[in-house]
Amino acid sequence: MIRAPDVLPAVRREHPDHRTSVAILTGSVSRHAGGVFEALVGLSQALQRRPEIELHVVGLEDSATEADAEAWGPVPVTASAVRGLRSFGFSSEFGAALARIRPDIIHVHGLWMYASVAALRWSAKTGAVCVVSPHGMLDPWALRNGAWKKRIAGSLYEARHLRRAACLHAVAGSEDVAIRALGLRNPVCIIPNGIALPQHVPHAAAWRNELSPDALTLLYLGRLHPKKGLANLLRAWGSVQHSEAAARRWHLVIAGWDQGGHRAELEALGRATGAAGSIRFIGPQFGAEKAATFAAADAFVLPSVSEGLPLAVLEAWSHSLPVLMTPQCNLPEGYAVGAGFRIESDPHSITSGLRRIVLMAGAERYAMGAAGRRLVADRFAWPALASQMASVYLWLLHRGPLPDCVRMPDPDDHTPGSAPSRWLAPVSCRPSPLEQRRPEKGSASQLSCAIGNEE
Repeated sequence: MIRAPDVLPAVRREHPDHRTSVAILTGSVSRHAGGVFEALVGLSQALQRRPEIELHVVGLEDSATEADAEAWGPVPVTASAVRGLRSFGFSSEFGAALARIRPDIIHVHGLWMYASVAALRWSAKTGAVCVVSPHGMLDPWALRNGAWKKRIAGSLYEARHLRRAACLHAVAGSEDVAIRALGLRNPVCIIPNGIALPQHVPHAAAWRNELSPDALTLLYLGRLHPKKGLANLLRAWGSVQHSEAAARRWHLVIAGWDQGGHRAELEALGRATGAAGSIRFIGPQFGAEKAATFAAADAFVLPSVSEGLPLAVLEAWSHSLPVLMTPQCNLPEGYAVGAGFRIESDPHSITSGLRRIVLMAGAERYAMGAAGRRLVADRFAWPALASQMASVYLWLLHRGPLPDCVRMPDPDDHTPGSAPSRWLAPVSCRPSPLEQRRPEKGSASQLSCAIGNEE
C-alpha cells in the first residue's frame, strides 16, 4: 500500500499496450467500509487478473488500513490521508494519485464524500469516463436517513456527479428502479456483488465453546444499525423462545460493530424479552474469525429494511447455511431455488420465519444450505462478474459492443422523479434552464458549479 506522491496534474495518457486504465475511488480501503470493502476487494482482484485492465484503487486512510492491507493481495492501493471531517473525507492526495495513474475510467464506489468531487474535477479536466456505484445509497430508505445532509451534498456536488456519470452501476434490479425513480437517465449496468467460495476454515470459533455441544445457532452478521431490523428480530426471538420448545436448543448470535450506540439499545431489549440467556453479542468479525463464525452457525438471518446486495447473505450461502431474509436484500433467486425463506421486517413475519427454522429437521436445513452454495457458485463468482464489468468499461470507451447487463433509458419515458429526487434534476444532454442561468453570487448552485469545474 502506497501514498500518492506530490506531483503536478497531467493530461490523460494513451496506453501503448491498449490496456484500459481504471482508477477505483472509495471512501475507505479497510473494513470500516463494511460490505463495500469486501465487494471492492473481490471485484478488484478479479479485474486485476484480466489482461485488458490496468487497475488502481485510491481510498482514504483510517485506523484499520494497515491491518487490512494484505486483503488486497496484488492490487495496487493508494491510502490517502484525510483532512478535516472524516464523514466528508477530503484528501488533497486524491488529485495527485489520479495524476499519477491518469485513468481512462474512474469508478467511484459510494456517495456523499469527497471522492465524488475528485472524480468530477478529474473527469472535467481530462475527459476520463466516470462510472458510479451507489451501493444502495439511492434507495428511498437510505435517502430519508440523514436527508438534510444529503440534500446539501446533492445541491453542492453529488447531483452533478450522478448526472454526468457515463454509467451507473446497480447491484440488483430493484436498485435500477430506485435510480430511475430519481429521474436519472444514465445507462445503468446491473451486476451483482460476488463472493469467493470458502475452501477451508482455519480454526473453530471461540464463542462456540461457550455453548453446549448440541446447541444450534442462528447468526446475524453486519453493522448494528437500526436499518438492519435487529430490534424486531429480538422481539420475535423472545416470542419464539417462549412459545416453541424446539427453540430452547437455539441461540441467536449477533456479530458486528456498534454504530451510534445501537448495541446498548439491543442488549436492553434482549433483556426485556426474557430470552437474554439465548442471545450472544460477539462483536466484529473479520478475516479468519468471520469465516470461523459462519462455519460454526446453523442458519443465518438478515431482517433489513434497506440493502443494496448484502454480501453477508452470499457469505452465508457460501458456507451452506439456510437464510431468513427480507425482500429488501434483493436476492429473490434465493427464494426461487429454495435457499432462503422470505420474511418481512415486522415482528410477526420474523416470528413466523423463526418458527420454520427452529422446527426444521437437520436434513432440511442442510438441503437449503446446499442450494445456496450452488446458487453462489453458479451466479455470484467474481471472475464472471469482473468480466461483465470489464465489458462495460470497454463499451464506454468505444472498444466493445453494448453489454447485455446494461439497461439504456427509455427514450419515451418522461416520468418525473419521485419526492426524494428534488435535488436531482432529470438528466438531459443539454444544460437545464436552471443551469443555463447565471447563479446568484454565493448560492448553492454556484458552489456546485465551482466544485464540478474546479481544477
